[in-house]
Amino acid sequence: MNNEKIPYKIYLSENELPTAWYNLRADMKQKPAPLLNPATHQPMSSEELSAVFCDELIAQELDDTTPYFEIPEEIRNFYKMYRPSPLVRAYCLEEKLDTPAKIYYKFEGNNTSGSHKLNSAIAQAYYAKKQGLKGVTTETGAGQWGTALSMACAYFGLDCKVYMVKCSYEQKPFRREVMRTYGASVTPSPSMETEVGRKILAEHPGTSGSLGCAISEAVEKASESDGYRYVLGSVLNQVLLHQSVIGLETKAALDKYGVKPDIIIGCAGGGSNLGGLLAPFMGEKLRGEADYRMIAVEPASCPSFTRGIYAYDFCDTGMICPLSKMYTLGSDFIPSANHAGGLRYHGMNSTLSELYHQGLLEATSVKQTEVFESAEYFARIEGILPAPESSHAIHVAINEAKKCKETGEEKTIVFGLTGTGYFDMVAYEKFHDGKMTDYVPTDEELALYRSHLPKVD
Repeated sequence: MNNEKIPYKIYLSENELPTAWYNLRADMKQKPAPLLNPATHQPMSSEELSAVFCDELIAQELDDTTPYFEIPEEIRNFYKMYRPSPLVRAYCLEEKLDTPAKIYYKFEGNNTSGSHKLNSAIAQAYYAKKQGLKGVTTETGAGQWGTALSMACAYFGLDCKVYMVKCSYEQKPFRREVMRTYGASVTPSPSMETEVGRKILAEHPGTSGSLGCAISEAVEKASESDGYRYVLGSVLNQVLLHQSVIGLETKAALDKYGVKPDIIIGCAGGGSNLGGLLAPFMGEKLRGEADYRMIAVEPASCPSFTRGIYAYDFCDTGMICPLSKMYTLGSDFIPSANHAGGLRYHGMNSTLSELYHQGLLEATSVKQTEVFESAEYFARIEGILPAPESSHAIHVAINEAKKCKETGEEKTIVFGLTGTGYFDMVAYEKFHDGKMTDYVPTDEELALYRSHLPKVD
């Protein structure tokens, strides 16, 4: 076909906004392992989960057979403020790289939260409001999820309590202030507000915190507060369900021009944007309708896929949450404080973990100085300042495009640009000043964390 007919930005119309989320698990022959009760090691029931999560979100979490869930009209109306988001043909990047590859990126940064996180935040806030709750608690790492949830809660008139990983709280005051502008309270984690926070601080004085720590605090706060529930921005299957709107739009935009991707790339922390982007493409792969190469890119400082172990583990550092079978570094793993951006979670979503275990998904890890080199390169060429998280995918996409130049192959590459990096300028400053370093945990360190995994038969 004539690629000149493909515009720089492919926009779907408002009427082409997906009407249902796609549940990838429905097409998996080997389903992801169930969440287990940490005391009994039996699958968690909806009744057991109801003390922590919203009822309808529990139903979505436990359902691995229903292929599509209708998106409620109120959520679709909210989506229309910033969705459908553009699929961009990176003509300038292709020219600069002098590559025969065709490069596309799905840009999720065109909303005030600056990331894809709003896709699930508004859904979770909607279900909390529908249930008649007063408010919700949550954790946030780099701050995108906390920002998105504070916006969603403001929209529905819900109270929002955010526990923000301490090093991010200190490094990203502007992200914190956006949350407060939307009415959320923000506490650096671990804190003295909760029993689990005090315990973590006693065992690890001066710790910079982790998502696992913040999750523990948020769950405890929700459990002891009447009319509150806990919501999570990644890792859970309900979040991947909501984020499937990314992949559904991407596929619809590509189909408009008869484009079939060869390689699909996403950054990987807990799995929300990666799972959302690849969902409909992986569905085709599982059904035998098409084949794609899919790559998860994670930081070398928190390498859950590439150096983790596939086992049941706690979802949080305080060990009060259910057990999930996933690729994990160990629930008490705390990333180095010099790690910039998100992608700090010790484990990976159970669905993506199962797909990776089956060999249907690749994974690679990259060092953060390399990531920021690619982020700066991309910003100067494509004109968007990318979030550090997204820049992991950018780095690998550039490398794959360079390989195409070497081999002469005209592959089509699609990657997720999950958000903007305007609240990450402290990290960019460290990179420009030569103060950014690459920390990679040793085998001995990881072995120690793995030794603490729960024993599950």
